[in-house]
Amino acid sequence: QVQLVESGGGAVQAGGSLRLSCAASGRTFSGNAMGWFRQAPGNEREFVAAISWSGGTTRYADSVKGRFTISRDNAKIMVYLRMNSLKPEDTGVYYCAARNGGVTATTPPGYDYWGQGTQVTVFS
Repeated sequence: QVQLVESGGGAVQAGGSLRLSCAASGRTFSGNAMGWFRQAPGNEREFVAAISWSGGTTRYADSVKGRFTISRDNAKIMVYLRMNSLKPEDTGVYYCAARNGGVTATTPPGYDYWGQGTQVTVFS
């Protein structure tokens, strides 16, 4: 079992930046690929970014490429999402997810563990 706790959300003006953090605990973490998803009201949960267990492979949704950066620190058992040049359409609840495998996935069913989410609001 892996427990995930997100932090770092908040309200920010368009063009601003935020860094989300995800603290993991429980069974081994270094073997898990990790991902970030988001969900806006009335929308399905959508893929944002993913990182392999080694950190050597990262994947991004087209809508965030060049603006968001996912990273991990296996020694600290943390995953991060740096978000720059934020837009109002980035608003939503952001979820950290872990999967039982080291290879990245881009859909929710590919992940086995989820955090409770952290709200990000971008206002114009």
